[in-house]
Amino acid sequence: MLITHATQAAPDVDRNEDSVVTGPDFAVVLDGATAAPGIDTGCIHDVSWLVARLGAELAGVLLTGSPSLTDALGNAIEGVMAQHEDSCDLDNPDSPSSTVAIVRDRGETVDYLALSDSPIVLRRIDGSIDVVHDNRNDFLPGYTVEIVRQQRNAPGGFWVASTKPEAAKEALTGSVPRESLDCAGLFTDGASRLAERHGLRWADLIELLARDGPTKIIDRVRREDERLAGHRPGKVHDDATAVLCRFDAACPPWSLQVVATGQSRWSGMRWPDSIRGDAHATLRSWP
Repeated sequence: MLITHATQAAPDVDRNEDSVVTGPDFAVVLDGATAAPGIDTGCIHDVSWLVARLGAELAGVLLTGSPSLTDALGNAIEGVMAQHEDSCDLDNPDSPSSTVAIVRDRGETVDYLALSDSPIVLRRIDGSIDVVHDNRNDFLPGYTVEIVRQQRNAPGGFWVASTKPEAAKEALTGSVPRESLDCAGLFTDGASRLAERHGLRWADLIELLARDGPTKIIDRVRREDERLAGHRPGKVHDDATAVLCRFDAACPPWSLQVVATGQSRWSGMRWPDSIRGDAHATLRSWP
C-alpha cells in the first residue's frame, strides 16, 4: 500500500487539531472537536493532547495486529483514558473528543472504520465509488450546547472517540476485497467540505486526490473557503487533512509510505445496532 498525506491547520488558528498516523499497512485520520468557549470539559488537557495520544495508542495496537478495527479503537480509547483518569473527570460529557477514520490493508482484504464525520471514499478498479460517512451529527434535534451534550455518545445521538470505549462499536466498519480497489481517500471535514459544501461530487473529490495529491485538495479547499467567506453559516476555515491510499499491484501491503505535510454492495459492511435501517449514517454507492 502506498500512502501519501497532507494536513494543515486552518489559516486563522495556531494549532492543528487534526492528526494523521500511518504504518506499513494502515492509515488513521483524527479530527479533534473544539469545545465551545466557556465550556467546562472536566479535563486539564486540550483537544490536541487527546488527538496525539489517541493516535499513538491506535498505532501501537494496529502495529501488533489487532484482530478487528473495532477492538483496536476500543483498546486505544481505554489506553488514553488510563493516562488521565487520575487527573480529569472522565464522566464529564464535554470531555475532549475526536473523529476516527481508519483504513487497513490485510493482504487479501482492506478493512475500514469511520466514527463521526471524517469520511472515507473507496474507489474500485471499475471506477465506481462508495462513501463511508458517519454523519449522524448532521441530524440532531438541535445544536445548542445542552442538546449536543445530551446527544454525544448516547443512543440515538452521535458517537465520538472520547471517554467511552463502547463508542468503537458504534463505528461504521467493513472489509472489501483488495483486488477490487484502486484507491481510498480519508478526509477530515475540513477537506471533505469540497464535496459537502463546495459543490464537488464525491467522485470528483477522490479523482482530484488520486490525480493531484493531498496537498492540492487542501489548496482547493482554501480557495473555495475564501470565495464563499461571508456567504455560508459556520466557520470560514477549518483544519484540513487528506490521505490517499493506493492498492494497485505495484503497491503490495508492505509497500512504501510517502508523507507530505442504506446499504453496501459489499457484504462486509457492519452497521452499529443503534442505526441499522437509519439513513443518517450510510455507505453510498455509485456505478
